[in-house]
Amino acid sequence: MSTPLVLGLGVAAAAFVGKQAVQQYVKLRARPPSIRAFYKGGFAPTMDRREASLILGLRESAGEEKVKDAHRRIMIANHPDSGGSSFIAAKVNEAKDILLGKKKKSGSVF
Repeated sequence: MSTPLVLGLGVAAAAFVGKQAVQQYVKLRARPPSIRAFYKGGFAPTMDRREASLILGLRESAGEEKVKDAHRRIMIANHPDSGGSSFIAAKVNEAKDILLGKKKKSGSVF
């Protein structure tokens, strides 16, 4: 007599878990691509405005304040004095200079 009850509870539990899995999958697929995946590729030999905007996570036409805010946020997380990479810090600084117009396109330092 208890076998149908146990079987019913097992089926209900499996259905609930399946429903939750489908809902989580739909949420994951609904996220913008920038949250789901990172840019796949290395640095170009010479940095241009496109690459600089990708590094800072901004549009090429971003204003000075947005560029400075993004630079500050990224440098706090990647500063060499805090255990970050000096290469990444140099690239972030170069990206800021290019987007602010302080530096013309040039070859990579590294």
